[in-house]
Amino acid sequence: MALRQIDHNTELYWKMVALRDQILRQPLGLSFTKEELEKEKNEILLACIEDEEILGCCMLINEKPEELRLRQMAVKNNLQGKGIGESIMFFAEKIARDKGFTKMTMHARDTAVGFYEKFGYKVVGNGFEEVGLPHHIMEKLL
Repeated sequence: MALRQIDHNTELYWKMVALRDQILRQPLGLSFTKEELEKEKNEILLACIEDEEILGCCMLINEKPEELRLRQMAVKNNLQGKGIGESIMFFAEKIARDKGFTKMTMHARDTAVGFYEKFGYKVVGNGFEEVGLPHHIMEKLL
């Protein structure tokens, strides 16, 4: 199992899109638009890979000078709870720190708040709805 940054519009990128679509979009009856995927060429794309298969992934978006936002965290259904998400979180934070960022934020689905709290993320502000589901903004100083 390897953690690495991947490039936009490569074979691994499209495997990452397929995983995110399966885990995050299809259950909600949503799909990615061409415009959404085109914007991702400017993001930091991270994946957990084994035998050229994407086991889990996330993206980091530079929203403010010293702040990144974690998005689209997904782990294959049959591998959830096996430490892959944890490995991706530690890797994402290391990449963020190595690039000079001091804060990480996210829009966490209510069902994932407990997962992120284990890594020291705190809920800030009131909840809101995004993609038809309740979410909270969470943040952590790195």
